[in-house]
Amino acid sequence: MDRSGEEIPEPAYTAVEDWVNGYFLPMFRRTLGGEFRWCARWWQHGEAISRLTSLWHAWEVLRHQPGTGIATWYRDHLDHQLPILLGARGPFCQCSESAHRETREAIAVAAPDDWWDLGGRDDPASVGPRENGLARGAAGPAAAGGGTEAADHAGGGRAGAGHGLG
Repeated sequence: MDRSGEEIPEPAYTAVEDWVNGYFLPMFRRTLGGEFRWCARWWQHGEAISRLTSLWHAWEVLRHQPGTGIATWYRDHLDHQLPILLGARGPFCQCSESAHRETREAIAVAAPDDWWDLGGRDDPASVGPRENGLARGAAGPAAAGGGTEAADHAGGGRAGAGHGLG
């Protein structure tokens, strides 16, 4: 029972692997190769584990909602995750059903010790490109001669303080 005294239904599956093999793979069939990829060793891909687990958990909850529960799961969860998960640029991008190939992890160069010092400001998101040293045309510490080959190759940019990869 939950805090309100309502009965909590038992999950249909007790592990993500059971859900993948018992529901996901039989239900969501695609012609593999080209646009869609799958790896038989999906459990060796951290991103795939995370995405499939989130799909499974949401499915377990929404399947109990009358009327539009599963439709909500499709719209809010599966329809977003499936093209990423099975896509040619997703976690299985170098794999096939018969061959597992590890993807290369992106490298990161540690920022200088004072790089994240915001000068007493509490909100990192409020720091704009000029305040954090990334004014238009500036390439960050690599441009000042303090970068490494990896930083020079990456354009000297950095991730964090409101900046994404890319």
